[in-house]
Amino acid sequence: MRRTDPEGHGPVRYGPPLPDDGLPVLPELAAVLAAAAGRAESEPIGGGDALLEAACGYWGRRGLPTEPGQAVAGPGAPALLLALTFALGGDVLVPRPCAAWWAPYARLLGRPVFHVATPAESGGVPDPYALLETVRRVRAEGGDPRLLVLSVADDPTATVAPPEVLHETVEAATGEGLHLVSDETWRDTVHAPHDTVLVSPAEMLPERVTVVTDLAGAHLPPGWPAAIARFPAHDAGNGLHARVLDVLTALGARVAGPVALAAAYALAEPEPVTARIAATVRLHARVAAAAHTAAVKAGALARPPRAGRHLYIDLGPLRAGLSARGVGDAQDLEDHLAARLGMPAPGGHRFGDDLAALRVRLSTGPLLAGTDEERAECMSSPSPLELPHVQRALIHLKSVFDDLRDEAQRREPPR
Repeated sequence: MRRTDPEGHGPVRYGPPLPDDGLPVLPELAAVLAAAAGRAESEPIGGGDALLEAACGYWGRRGLPTEPGQAVAGPGAPALLLALTFALGGDVLVPRPCAAWWAPYARLLGRPVFHVATPAESGGVPDPYALLETVRRVRAEGGDPRLLVLSVADDPTATVAPPEVLHETVEAATGEGLHLVSDETWRDTVHAPHDTVLVSPAEMLPERVTVVTDLAGAHLPPGWPAAIARFPAHDAGNGLHARVLDVLTALGARVAGPVALAAAYALAEPEPVTARIAATVRLHARVAAAAHTAAVKAGALARPPRAGRHLYIDLGPLRAGLSARGVGDAQDLEDHLAARLGMPAPGGHRFGDDLAALRVRLSTGPLLAGTDEERAECMSSPSPLELPHVQRALIHLKSVFDDLRDEAQRREPPR
């Protein structure tokens, strides 16, 4: 029997976490958390006033005016998506591939999940024609599709969907009566914000879109779980807001008190937070670009990363070389690359992709790994890719890809 490691893999016990930034915690943020360590009272279900007001300010600065009655906070985006899925009912539609944590919560509730193909230029948002076809097929087979989950700035593909593609998909979803959940965890990590137009579906269809943002995307360390959700205004969202609070109450899903204060501080976006986010985005954009270049030069396929701290690579062109090493599917690829690279390399099947496809998501955070001093130096160096520990990591990554290319070339039949 293969792959029997007790905690290593599997659809239940193993799920790739959100890519972290690989950097020390912002000192000002750590100070807020430390000052709140003596706080004994519990944060209310759905978030206290200070946290919800900060969330409203955050959305308002992004063109989404929000009242506190439209907002909810929870201990991470998974808890909020679980509550939303339960509250909305029906079947769930997601793009292929999609964030690894989206589908398990629907399946946990016994809700069917249907994957929809994405357009060639980006992931995260289903192709509108494929969406219409999938909805009609599901209904013809007796299903009840009600919820579409999408992400404009995407995990795992690290792409940003163009507004015109998003608009067509939103129109298609509206015509079919779907409610949309827009996962905007990575919206503040766009690599070239002056050259990239990012539009939230909630700007296009405010009455049918709920926005969910996990603060581990840009504002908080992953070990401090907190997320916020923005519901449609007035009657369109009041009932859903109430049902979600009911579910969070049943789960006891509160944000920890000290974390709530840190989250409110981060969402207010004082200068230390905004400067840190901007510097982190610049750093990871450079590392992601270097990793993308290494993969593509070796013959792999990958869209250029435009957001986040990761990239999604298709090693199908190197299948001959991988087959010679016993790699036949995405799980084999995950095992092989994780061992060779010494870092997590979740296969595409973790994100709803075809198991037979040789695709993998790599995170840039592990390429910055080192001592606390070395990681801090990444933030201040004008040439972070030339720092010895980062350079070593990138050279190793390139050598692994080059070895696979060379092996594939040796296996090619003579012409």
